[in-house]
Amino acid sequence: MSVFMDLNISFTKDIKRLRNLIETAANLGFSTVAINYVYEPNLKDKRVIPKPMQVSALFNKLPVVQGKSRPITVLSRLTIMASDASHFRQNAAEFRFYDLLAVQPTSEKLFHAVCMMMDVDIICITVTEKLPFFFKRAPVKGAIERGLAFEISYSAAIRDSTMRRYTLANSACLMERCKGKNVIVSSGTDQPLELRGPYDISNLGLLFGLSEGDSKAAVSSTCRSVLLHAETRRTACGIIYTIQTPPESSHQQGHEAPPLDDNRPTSEGAEPPPDSEDLAMPPAAKRTKPAPI
Repeated sequence: MSVFMDLNISFTKDIKRLRNLIETAANLGFSTVAINYVYEPNLKDKRVIPKPMQVSALFNKLPVVQGKSRPITVLSRLTIMASDASHFRQNAAEFRFYDLLAVQPTSEKLFHAVCMMMDVDIICITVTEKLPFFFKRAPVKGAIERGLAFEISYSAAIRDSTMRRYTLANSACLMERCKGKNVIVSSGTDQPLELRGPYDISNLGLLFGLSEGDSKAAVSSTCRSVLLHAETRRTACGIIYTIQTPPESSHQQGHEAPPLDDNRPTSEGAEPPPDSEDLAMPPAAKRTKPAPI
């Protein structure tokens, strides 16, 4: 069975609505969701990147995924909206608090820099307005080779007819260059009524220009590749990974299996263990026992 993910649930200060969003996603069959925190840097007003909210502050017990017996996984994501590469601080200390890192470029220069050089996981495509630039094949191909994913949000297309035209036009422009590779489709909403199920999103992917297989992967396997890419980014390119293992309990240490005793009595009909002299002799020189009559 496929594992479905929605990697863009917009953060809201209304805790009740945010909790309802995650519960609705679990009821729709999503196994993993990511709470998206949007940050718009400004050179004049240098705001501090906020820290994500702890999941324990939302739920004492996470909701169970529909059709499965395990609870939903809630991740944190930071999206930086910028128009210049100087607005993006590479390897900032605040980035380590987030599981996913995304950039929404609003200029062609920054889009090229993100695709070719910046160490991020997701590149967000503008869907609420017409793109100020055209996608070029070289940066898109470079982003795919580096394992980056392009994200299309569908909530704006549901909310307004004008944004629907922008969403379809911008996604079609992207598909001409990437051919449906490394594309994820997410909600990008803070309203529970705008969430859709995984199979409905797959049908929306067909309208965005994705093939049937790519539209299903946009909510499952491609999202998993994004999580693996984020894990390698945060663990020294996948070379070093540390995990704390619980110590062995004294109960297990006190009940170790007793050592084997070679002098213990054997059961009836079983052959005794071979002598040390027999083990030292070559197979051809070993004494053979006559077969019982």
